[in-house]
Amino acid sequence: MTNEIQHILDECKLALDEVNEKNLSEFSNVEKGIKISRKYLQELRFIVRERNFLNKENEILFFKKQKPFIYGQLKFYAKLYKYLMQKPRGTDKSKRAYIDVEIKKLQEYYFCNNEFIKYYRQNATFLDEFYFLRGNDNIGLLANTSHFYTDAEFSTSHDNAVAKILAYDLLLNHYTNELNELKKTTKKISNNAKLLESLSLSWTSNKIDLTELIYALIASGAVKGDIKDLATAFEKIFDVDLGNYYRSFLEIRGRKEEPTRFLESLKLGLIKRMKEADN
Repeated sequence: MTNEIQHILDECKLALDEVNEKNLSEFSNVEKGIKISRKYLQELRFIVRERNFLNKENEILFFKKQKPFIYGQLKFYAKLYKYLMQKPRGTDKSKRAYIDVEIKKLQEYYFCNNEFIKYYRQNATFLDEFYFLRGNDNIGLLANTSHFYTDAEFSTSHDNAVAKILAYDLLLNHYTNELNELKKTTKKISNNAKLLESLSLSWTSNKIDLTELIYALIASGAVKGDIKDLATAFEKIFDVDLGNYYRSFLEIRGRKEEPTRFLESLKLGLIKRMKEADN
């Protein structure tokens, strides 16, 4: 039984390592994590129901370390899935505020359960027989009554608490990394804004000419993105308000002669500059 359990744990870890190497901000990857952890947790359940532990030490090991490893992964992915569902799609500021709230919830759990968390993190053992042996729970040691509703064959009073600690540690790490990335993005945007302010560039041609250039860059594939983003970028670079550039494009399309006259002038200007450089 011991070897079978270890084999399941090893397979589960390998499968989840592949998932964790991918982007966990994508639902598809989180869903894979849920399916994998559920699959291997069910395999553990089957073995425990069909076989007996050799001794109480093996049973304590299972409910203190082995089952919580997989169960904690399942909790992590399930809570991460819910987080992605509820995560705001607005500004970086709103995203940071939402993550801060989620981190606060984890910290509140750590604070409210600090005695057991301390026991677990210090790898203490003096209460293991009450915490991690089936049918041997001490009501006075229970932090809540949820244990009374669990599967008595596959649960002890505190294996779920260990799984939750592991899941929350993973969540805290994920939130912290995501928060750091958002801060980097904000800093980069701030630095770019300062750079733009330091530039001394001005647009001397007509606004409709700039609109023609913007549409040409997008249409040719030279710039990947949408018209709105590129127009906003040029407005900031040249400190100019393009107004309704969609209407300006309609005017460009309506030209009967020389529909791309600004682009043609750019071509002629460049050729002239090249000839002057050769002389």
